[in-house]
Amino acid sequence: MKAILLPGPGMPFTYETVPDPAPGPGEAVARVLACGSGLTIHHARAGRLKLNHYPRIIGHEIAAEIVAVGAGVKNVKAGDGVTAYFYFTCGHCHWCRINRETLCENFGGYVGRESDGGYAEYIKLPARSFMKFPDGIDWRQNPAEAGVICDALATPVKVIRRARITPHDTVAVFGAGGGLGIHMLMVARWARAKKIIAVDTAASKFEAAVKCGADITIDASAGNVAEQLREATGGKGIDVAIDFVSNASTLEPALAALGRGGRLVTLGGSGKAFNADPAKLLREEIEIVGSRYATRQEVMDTLELVARGEFKALVTDKAPLAEAEALHQRLDKELIIGRAALVMG
Repeated sequence: MKAILLPGPGMPFTYETVPDPAPGPGEAVARVLACGSGLTIHHARAGRLKLNHYPRIIGHEIAAEIVAVGAGVKNVKAGDGVTAYFYFTCGHCHWCRINRETLCENFGGYVGRESDGGYAEYIKLPARSFMKFPDGIDWRQNPAEAGVICDALATPVKVIRRARITPHDTVAVFGAGGGLGIHMLMVARWARAKKIIAVDTAASKFEAAVKCGADITIDASAGNVAEQLREATGGKGIDVAIDFVSNASTLEPALAALGRGGRLVTLGGSGKAFNADPAKLLREEIEIVGSRYATRQEVMDTLELVARGEFKALVTDKAPLAEAEALHQRLDKELIIGRAALVMG
């Protein structure tokens, strides 16, 4: 099969022919139709996320068709349209049993990092990792849009629940022009948030942000973000800040802009500390919440919501498998609004 290999951290992709995968017991092989190209896997491409083995085939936001199954596999069969659950979780620990799979005590890593992923014509995974598309999702005709649902939309759906967003809430999305940010705007609008504010440093992305649900845009490159957010809310402050950038330059103004009972949700970051005022947290009952990907059930719920037409994925840049390196160069320069994807021929 043809595949895109990442030879090492930060190295350019290579386009090569590698052996077709064969399923072992409990495994399945699927023919990949499309694979999303989000910032998570771009960080792996750039060397910011280290992999346990090189060369590696990265990618996890797949739309695919099962072509072969190993012994004992009952959840999928040849011909099924599937996507993949990004995390390798055990399914039986305390956290998996209570639908908090992202805290799995026996976490085994990620599709496309601990195993080969979707930047190839075929992918082999434990059969449990594959999730069937529900009726109503046209994965054959729109594989790129179908494939990215499992992350680009499922992650914002989880955030809506973690932040307890209601129709009374004003929500600010930091990094609103990125692949997750754009979809967060869509899902916040679907959740009937009262006011949605898009915060980004790239003013060129604001038109798309408004089309996807933002009522107000704030150019963070101008500085004074907390003051701008306060002004946009008549001094009240925002109810929810959702930060896809999550470094001190965004987390601190997000906290400062929160009003009484505000919630800050962080989904990324450099791992460096930031300043928070304990007195404000106590006095105004401010919450700081981490949110990590989505559970299997949340992915299934998101697939059903898309199947019912509640919202849909936005894939603005598509390229054939052989052009993966050029697509990632565009990602590196932040030239892509929404999600990008590789589409197999």
